[in-house]
Amino acid sequence: MKALKKRRRNFGLVTIGALLFAPFAGLRAQQKAPLRVAAAADLQFALTNIAQQYEHQSGHKVEITYGSSGNFFAQIQNGAPFDVFFSADIEYPARLQQTSLTEPNSLVRYGVGRIVVWMPAGSKIDLAGLKWNALLDSAVQKVAIANPEHAPYGRAAVEALKHAGIYEKVQSKLVYGENVSQAAQFVQSGNAQAGIMALSLAVSPAMKSGQRWGVPADEYAPIEQAAVILKSARDKGSARAFLTFVSSDAGQRTLANYGFAIPNGVTPPN
Repeated sequence: MKALKKRRRNFGLVTIGALLFAPFAGLRAQQKAPLRVAAAADLQFALTNIAQQYEHQSGHKVEITYGSSGNFFAQIQNGAPFDVFFSADIEYPARLQQTSLTEPNSLVRYGVGRIVVWMPAGSKIDLAGLKWNALLDSAVQKVAIANPEHAPYGRAAVEALKHAGIYEKVQSKLVYGENVSQAAQFVQSGNAQAGIMALSLAVSPAMKSGQRWGVPADEYAPIEQAAVILKSARDKGSARAFLTFVSSDAGQRTLANYGFAIPNGVTPPN
């Protein structure tokens, strides 16, 4: 009888202990849940670098999905499970904010993108000397750009070509990537001989050895880029912490190193 009472008493203690520690176990599990980020393709290298720095400092994992800003905008409207959205076009997060799909006052303008004309290092065309006219060379049969229907860098490329007065001459050569990263891959793979892409990709390790010419900034509208915390974010505190890190000196230096003009005036590479 005494043994039975002892077992019941021990079972009660175990049950009480489980009830007491269950909320803390749940909290630890929640804290370990990775931050889910949807990011424009031009951030593929810069934001990955920033996320690595943040993870090292905070211990919080960041999972980033890269793609077209316009496609992410549509997906988020349909309930895609992201916590933070980094757009290459400030209009997309601003429109999400207008429809109450974001946390109030969470929009952060993190940089301004730039476009360049890029050719492989082995190309015999003098890109630096010819500039826009390099695209008119008979050796250039395909020119890759992001799809202007939903990618800000594609719209900037078309605008710049029209400003230069050569859009009609190269229109038949244009091939469209789903996003600016895919457009860059077309040139890297040899499926296009030239591309108009983000400077942030052109200075990446895989492409920095190629030829590039920076398109003058006054030939296309500024590619203002912004991030926002989504209303559906499962850990809004962590989302805010990550945006704060992106806006910190370390985050801004990294963005500048990858070619973004940023709010504090750090000059990006040419």
